[in-house]
Amino acid sequence: RPLVPSFTVHLPNLQRTGPMCQVRIGVSEPAANLLRQQSKPVPNPVEITSLIDTGASGTAVKPEVIRQLQLTPRGVTNIATPASAAHPCNVYDVSLTFANGVIVPVITVIEVPLEGQVIQGLIGRDVLAHGILIYSGYTNTFSLSF
Repeated sequence: RPLVPSFTVHLPNLQRTGPMCQVRIGVSEPAANLLRQQSKPVPNPVEITSLIDTGASGTAVKPEVIRQLQLTPRGVTNIATPASAAHPCNVYDVSLTFANGVIVPVITVIEVPLEGQVIQGLIGRDVLAHGILIYSGYTNTFSLSF
């Protein structure tokens, strides 16, 4: 049986905070290669705190992260939240690196304000579709494997 890269996080009150983890978000590999070919600098990845959100179909990040990475939108999508009707949001291609070293080389993220949140991003089902999430409420831990 092959080893599956995974990590486990223990939080003091998992039910209150939700499953949060550190993720490095960077320019997608194709975009980084294009910048290198043009002899332009590739922005350094940004480490953010993200909430793993099984209710989110897509992965999302705050506008500040997009600005730090100097990304250009590749399109627009409409999103709806429990608090708002559908509205347009810019989408970007990025790379994600998790604590276990697993890299998602290209994933589309949605730019959303996430106002009043201590997090800078949401990890949605588009990323979770490639892994296994185990939420253990009685031990205040969660594990994510890819």
